[in-house]
Amino acid sequence: MPRHDHLKTLDKDEITKIEALAAYLSADQVADYFGMARSTFYELMKRQPDAWTAYRRGRSQAIAVVAKSLIKKARDGDTIAAIFYLKTQAGWREKEPEAENTEDAPPVTINIVAKNARKN
Repeated sequence: MPRHDHLKTLDKDEITKIEALAAYLSADQVADYFGMARSTFYELMKRQPDAWTAYRRGRSQAIAVVAKSLIKKARDGDTIAAIFYLKTQAGWREKEPEAENTEDAPPVTINIVAKNARKN
């Protein structure tokens, strides 16, 4: 018997659940939570704009909470939080010292960390 996932609709409780899950999960993960293919979930959100609105609202609320915490840390003197905020929100960036000032400039050290590296 063929599946008719493309005809599925979400009820009000499921849409509320999307908003709650969106704070922690990507859209792909929310689709997994509901046991549907990613493409089905995206099609569902096109057919039910309130589901897409709930997902965006949940993401936005979570981002607002974290941003508020980051700004508080930056204002309280956390240098790393301040630098991160200024780089991501104010366009600050690091640049190499000017050529004529290289003698006076301290050496730049860059640490690179490989995440999820596989051992052979």
